[in-house]
Amino acid sequence: MPKPMVRPGGRSARVQQSVHAAVNELVAEVGRDALTVPMIAARGGVTPSTIYRRWGDLRELLSDVAVEHLRPDSEPADLGSLGADLGAWAEQFLDEMGSAVGRTYIRDALLGDQDGTNASRCSDYAAEQIVIMLDRAVARGETVPPVETVIDQVVAPMMYRILFRPSVLDTAYARRLVDSCLRGAS
Repeated sequence: MPKPMVRPGGRSARVQQSVHAAVNELVAEVGRDALTVPMIAARGGVTPSTIYRRWGDLRELLSDVAVEHLRPDSEPADLGSLGADLGAWAEQFLDEMGSAVGRTYIRDALLGDQDGTNASRCSDYAAEQIVIMLDRAVARGETVPPVETVIDQVVAPMMYRILFRPSVLDTAYARRLVDSCLRGAS
């Protein structure tokens, strides 16, 4: 079943909010592996059929919840230069996504992603943050790389390490990626 790209309004929004809240509460109480659709439905005040109709199965519901957790809740910091902005953002991205919780959300987002919609949404979140930083840099008169270059040279290598080599993550790595990307833009 297709997932909405934007937050729906009305009853649909209330259902999504109550079910997402139920998932988050129950994960904290009983753990992710103990979750069942009937348990979530009871906590969320909906019927199991509502969950099945909207999300299809538990995996797709967990995927939808994960994508919401991966959505940034604020704009990247404006520290006065693209190097400072992008460096701080990359460090925060690596810290948040590289944590055990972050990796679980990433995996959940992709596990229930039959059509690639969730991967696109998560990629769009990163691209939107990068565009904000690049636009600010342009307004300051700085030379900036294209968005896709930042995705390819900063975000993609970090995501690879987050998912497949988490033991070799550190903020110096994020800074090296940013410095290399920006040297190429000069």
